[in-house]
Amino acid sequence: MKTIPVAALIEEATKDIPGWSPQDQLLSLFTLAFSSAGLGGDILELGSWCGRSAVALGLAAKLSDKGKLHCVDLFPEKNDWYQNEDGTYSLVVSIDNRRIGAYGDQTVWAEPYLRDIAPLYERFSGTLQAFNVAMAENELTDFVTPYRADLEKFITIAPKGLELRLAFIDGDHSYSAVSKDIEIVEQFLLPGGWICFDDAFSSYEGVNQAIVESIIDSGRYSNCQQITRKFFVAQRR
Repeated sequence: MKTIPVAALIEEATKDIPGWSPQDQLLSLFTLAFSSAGLGGDILELGSWCGRSAVALGLAAKLSDKGKLHCVDLFPEKNDWYQNEDGTYSLVVSIDNRRIGAYGDQTVWAEPYLRDIAPLYERFSGTLQAFNVAMAENELTDFVTPYRADLEKFITIAPKGLELRLAFIDGDHSYSAVSKDIEIVEQFLLPGGWICFDDAFSSYEGVNQAIVESIIDSGRYSNCQQITRKFFVAQRR
């Protein structure tokens, strides 16, 4: 295992997992999570979908033999999706008698929904099943725990004394939601740990504004850098 190129390992492991994370981003996630293992602490992913990026992060936990990966997602089922009047799609899930919506401000156009999302429900009963299959097929089940929750719910059930060496945020893309996610994650992020964002400085103004205000201009982070087309990272001082 130590002599197998990780880039090839990740590409092979994720080739059949539905999702949109490109290979350069997956390798970047692995590298940060693997190289920061000396800090101790676990890894958190907010927004896991079917487990594509979770495989890269889970491999980092497994190969470093340090920490666990906690994956927080709404894990929607087919019936959680609904079509809006303009033909786009959004979703609402019910968790612990709470109704939690997603893709409200930034809805999913019909074409990508029918091309990328609807077909996965023909293969799996839901995204959580797809996620669990991906972890099992890559022998990561012992290193990865999924939570059907939002971040506020997760912190009420998280392992006691949780500390994070890396957090990857890919949840609700609104400004208020991303700002709140950053605020919560900072409670657990170790000095020297990494906070990472998907869809950064691409087409989501809420994500961009939250990163600028809460990360770049905050004075609490160093090594703030866009790494790939839509992947931004910063290191906690």
